[in-house]
Formats: sequence, C-alpha cells, structure tokens
Amino acid sequence: MARAKPKPTPPVAEMPSASRERRLADIALDPLFGSAVVASSFGKHISGDIDFTAYYEALHERATAIRNNKLGSAEDMLTAQAAALNAMFLELARRSGANMGEYMQAAETYMRLALKAQSQCRATLEALAMMKNPPVIYARQANIANGPQQVNNGDGLTPARDLADAPNEVLELEHGKWLEPRAACTAIGGDPALEALGAVDGTANGRRQGKR
Repeated sequence: MARAKPKPTPPVAEMPSASRERRLADIALDPLFGSAVVASSFGKHISGDIDFTAYYEALHERATAIRNNKLGSAEDMLTAQAAALNAMFLELARRSGANMGEYMQAAETYMRLALKAQSQCRATLEALAMMKNPPVIYARQANIANGPQQVNNGDGLTPARDLADAPNEVLELEHGKWLEPRAACTAIGGDPALEALGAVDGTANGRRQGKR
C-alpha cells in the first residue's frame, strides 16, 4: 500500500524548535498564508465558510504546479478574470448610457469606470497571450577579439592618391596660385648712416698708418 503523501501545512508547524516570534514572522512573510487569509475572507460570501487549512492546501497545490511549468490554473484564472472584467465593462457602459442626457455627471462617472474595466480586460488578455506564446528574444553575437581590430565600412579599398600629382596645399591657396606671387614692390628708404662709400684715392688720403 502506497504511503499517503503528507498534506502541506502553514509554516507555523515546520520549525518546532524555533522561537514563537520567528514562527510568527514566517507566517506573516509566507505569501501563500497571506493569500489564503484574503481568499477565505472574500470567498466566504460565495462558497460559504471553508476551513482555512483547505484554502492553504489548494493554494499550495497550484503554486507547486506552476513551479513545475504547469500553467493550466494560471491560464484559467486569467481567462476568468478577463470575462469578469468584460462583464463589468458592459454593465457600467449600460448605466452610463441610461444616465446620458439627464445626469451627465453620473454618466461620466460610469463611463470612466467602464473604460477602466475595459483597459484591465485588455491587459489581462495580453498577459494570457504572452503566457501562451512567450516572445522570442534574439541576442546579437558579440564579436570579441584580442588586440586592435580593423573595420571596413565601405565596399572596397579606396585607391591611394598619386602624391606626385597632388598640389602642395600648404604652399598654395589654390592650384597654381602661390602665396608669394613675386610681384614688384616699392623700394624701402635707405639708412643714411649705412650709405655706400665713394671712390677712395690712396695718394690723396696721405700716408698709410703702420709699416708694411
């Protein structure tokens, strides 16, 4: 006979050796325990009073299925929520139309709520579609190499210029026009102290100084 699988219990019983404060902290931080509290509070008006442990066990089973990539319960939940939101949209839009023309403020309020429900319905359906068909992400391969790399963006190599035929761009403003055109310029006045000497006559200048 197969051994019965133990039922999941709240974390208060998982650490008997821990202190009371630690066990209470684990209960407060356990997401399944908190969700079971909220579900039992809101669900009693629909399904009546249900034992709290039953809520916790049901949530634990669904969480375990999702961890094992079994998304059936999550897909059912999104589908049901989209249908409920669509029903809210239809009812709120009907009430907005009933107040149109007489009570404009009420009609505007109902219309705003109807459009919010419609927006949430669309977002829920988008989440369901992404769950059914997750987007594919394409990552570009990184080209990593050691040392410098040369990247040629053109179609081919540019031919080298003939340096012999290239004009000298430093000495010329334009091709064939030099910076110094060698044009005639006006002579600069001379310095009287540096004027050229006249003809020198050795006989008229008297005796030479010193011996030959």
